[in-house]
Order: sequence, then structure tokens, then C-alpha cells
Amino acid sequence: MSIEAIRSDFALLDDWEDRYRYLIELGRGLAPLPEMLRTEANKVRGCASQVWLASTPRRNGAGAPPALELQGDSDAHIVRGLIAVLFALFDGKTAEAILATDAQATFAELGLKEHLTPQRSNGFFSMVERIRSDARALATADA
Repeated sequence: MSIEAIRSDFALLDDWEDRYRYLIELGRGLAPLPEMLRTEANKVRGCASQVWLASTPRRNGAGAPPALELQGDSDAHIVRGLIAVLFALFDGKTAEAILATDAQATFAELGLKEHLTPQRSNGFFSMVERIRSDARALATADA
């Protein structure tokens, strides 16, 4: 699902209970995370719930910069939905595009800043930083 579709769907939902349900549905749509990726190295620090994020560089053709393919999971339903939002923002994007994306602005635009607990907000930004860190590593390796 694209971030534009998520923005559009959020705009149609007036009630925050409906938006929470929508986030949970987004999380249910994530592909299952293979057990072999549930490692300490893939665990995201700074999240109250268990969160795993894995990224794999993928070439998009000769001469094209590599993109990051993302996989992830959480033991919390709403956090799985937040992972789905992040994947809509970042999955399949180049390191340059990831580093140029303002996830905090999208977070605020969707109203998540006002409606999530501080712990969940901190966890969201820990996930963003993890993806950005992987993008920086990819950019360095590709230079």
C-alpha cells in the first residue's frame, strides 16, 4: 500500500477508534517475518514492544542505485500497523530517497503524534532511525 493511499484513507476516517482499527488492519497485511530474521541484530531498541526490522539491498537494474527491501514484525497490533506505515514510506526506496524523507512530518500529518502514547511515538522514531541507519550504511557501501 502506498503512503498516499494511507493518507487518503486516514482523511476519510473521522473517529480515532476507526483509525486505530485501520492501523491494525494495515499491520495484518504485513508479510510474515521469517523466524530466522527474529534475531537480536534485527531487534529495534527503544520500543516498548518487541519489534524486528530487517533490510536487504536490492539492485533495480544495471547502473541503478540499490534500494532497501524491508521486512518486519512486532508482537503489538498497533505497532505492526506503524511498521506498515513505515514500509509505505520507505520500502523499495534508495538510500538517498529514504534519507530525504521526513517521516516525522508524515507522522504529524496523519495525526499520530497526538493520538499515540509517548512510548509508541518513541518506538516509531526508533524504527525510523533504524531504517535511516540501514540507508546510511547502504549509501556508504554503494559509494
